[in-house]
Amino acid sequence: MRPRFPLALLLALASASALPAGLAGQGTIVPDRCRPECRRPLPPSLPVESVTLDTRIEGQVATTHVTQVFRNETEATLEGTYLFPIPSDASVSEFAIWDGERRLAGEVRSREEARRIYDGIVRRQRDPGLLEYAGENLFQASIFPILPRSTKKLELVYTQVLRAEGGTVGYRYPLGVGRGAAPVERVAGRVEIRGEHAVRTVYSPSHQVDVRRSQGDRVAAVSFETDGRRERRDFQLFFAQAREDVGLSLLTYREPGRDGYFLLLLTPRSDAGGREYPARDVVYVLDTSGSMAEDDKMEKAKRALAFGLRGLGPDDRFNVVAFSGDTRLMETGLVRADAAGKRRGAEFVERLRAVGGTNINDALVAGLEQFDREGDRPRLLVFLTDGLPTVGETAPERIVANAQRARRGAVRLFTFGVGYDVNTRLLDRVAAENGGTAEYVEPREDLEVKVSSFFDKVNHPVLTDLRLDLGEVRTDLVYPRVLPDLFRGGQVALVGRYRSERELAGVTARLSGRASPRREVLSFSGLRFPLRDERHEFLPRLWATRRVGWLMEQIRTYGESRELRDEVVELGTRYGIVTPYTSYLALEPGAEQAARDFSGVGAAGGVARDARTQARQRGAPVSPMAPPPPPPAVLAPTATTGAGAVQASKAARAQQEAVSLEGVVVASASVRTVGRKTFYLREGAWTDSELDSAGRLPETRLEFGSEAYWDLLKREPELARYFALGERVAVVSGGRVYRVDAAKP
Repeated sequence: MRPRFPLALLLALASASALPAGLAGQGTIVPDRCRPECRRPLPPSLPVESVTLDTRIEGQVATTHVTQVFRNETEATLEGTYLFPIPSDASVSEFAIWDGERRLAGEVRSREEARRIYDGIVRRQRDPGLLEYAGENLFQASIFPILPRSTKKLELVYTQVLRAEGGTVGYRYPLGVGRGAAPVERVAGRVEIRGEHAVRTVYSPSHQVDVRRSQGDRVAAVSFETDGRRERRDFQLFFAQAREDVGLSLLTYREPGRDGYFLLLLTPRSDAGGREYPARDVVYVLDTSGSMAEDDKMEKAKRALAFGLRGLGPDDRFNVVAFSGDTRLMETGLVRADAAGKRRGAEFVERLRAVGGTNINDALVAGLEQFDREGDRPRLLVFLTDGLPTVGETAPERIVANAQRARRGAVRLFTFGVGYDVNTRLLDRVAAENGGTAEYVEPREDLEVKVSSFFDKVNHPVLTDLRLDLGEVRTDLVYPRVLPDLFRGGQVALVGRYRSERELAGVTARLSGRASPRREVLSFSGLRFPLRDERHEFLPRLWATRRVGWLMEQIRTYGESRELRDEVVELGTRYGIVTPYTSYLALEPGAEQAARDFSGVGAAGGVARDARTQARQRGAPVSPMAPPPPPPAVLAPTATTGAGAVQASKAARAQQEAVSLEGVVVASASVRTVGRKTFYLREGAWTDSELDSAGRLPETRLEFGSEAYWDLLKREPELARYFALGERVAVVSGGRVYRVDAAKP
């Protein structure tokens, strides 16, 4: 029979107002003792089996309902302390712990006693990262019993008022953990946003989210699910409300005395684009090679293409190009999309069968040659394939060049890669260099739904030929360099730097574009570009990734130069971005010597070759190709073909990243990113990438765990997340270098 113990539940709210907001961590249970006596040391914290998040946001008031399931993997009955950080302006309305089918509540302790208990836990665990848990308020509960080999479910409900800056509202749920804490295994969340006006922009820099809108855009349901063992970033979500056809949202980051960074998002209404638009020319190019017969891909693609044809207007013109080893045209030239033309198109598509090889080069050229050489009608080419080029020209560089030569006028080229056997670098580049975008569909996804959704979007253009004027704001290195078109259901994201000697408030942005035969101009007032804003730490790395992608395209197109190479090295090293010149070795556990040998990342030339050589000598896996990490998410090894390539491309786009880079597999054994900083493992110490360029700065040396160490963290709590990397750390902060040495035996 399972032993029974009375359940004690002691709750407390501990004030920690000296600690910075936004540094909160995931709720955790720290074991205090066990009954009977433990045969093995207690774990630093209990593994979190799952976290389920259900949040409702009305206006700017968010109510968060969290359900966490912890697991006791020991053979003992444990007592533990549950810790959960809540925002400074939040209030807990409900807390419950489940003992089988019983739902129990508890009593409250004083703030002073709660703070004393918490400080004791931080020191006992020797984990400065736990200081992050406190945020500005710490919710604390003592829990007993936690039975052996069992789970414990907890529920917490809290309400907070979200801050709005420049019309953009931000929401954050903590998912980070302390240095010794176990990661979350599975995270699933749903956030429902209800606005008084249309919820226009919805953007997550941390997670890939699905957004569904209803009630005239006044309700947006956001959902996500992730394998938490790979996720150590807080969930972040930004949204804005607007009455106009197009909403603009602005996020900024700037440290004192440095250039600022900005992310500007343009999002149309879901019912925008219904206005009259100029007649278009559209060419559909469909892969009918033998591999399309697998998994019913051919039939799904045909149904999706039929949906696209039905969405054409009577004044539009179109053609269909089918290709395998050769190409077949529905008609020579373009056909009017009237009832007779659509019927001819549907009959041609229905007769298509999957057989033969894959001649991507000739199909692209044939599709582009269907457009008139003259004329100002908008032009779209949709290219769908499930494979690599196997017939005719197969070299990606020459395929891209041939497509450029065949292009007639301002054709927008949109590519779809289906399955895992696609060359993502080729499709990315063909789309990017022809004013379009690339999409990828995994085998388990519904091709018909995905392609139909795309056709629904491009059939409703909102603004084309976009131009943006930020007035007096001096911007620098903004990406993408050329603004793409804005379609219904889509979004345009601009990332760049800005500089000014004073805070710029009340800035008016003007967006112009072609929405009909005439150009329209939209104005957005009240934008703010501050001198100091350190809330959105993901922006510098997001900008650096875009910059590196552009530099690599320049190198691939025009050849390598020392200036381009050196800038890629500097950006890759400082921000922890994978490039051919800054590659991090994939290390097995314990291979610290190899990490030290490779810690001097930053010298151009043979760095990538040395990484590959060292990895091969040790038998470590090396991938010849890899895209950049999608900041701020976890780095993942990928290639130009295969499942990793498709997943990487999807993740990159979810993070508003549309570039693909070459490099080797990245592993976190020798590199860590904390906030905006990147650390490398050098001679056993986690070393700030800014240290080499910091110049002569005053230094403070500390012994890990000493009284001086803990006193400093009380005075400068922002250092806790850096010190949590390990017992030996070197970090630049506030014009000073802090060096932590291991505790003396």
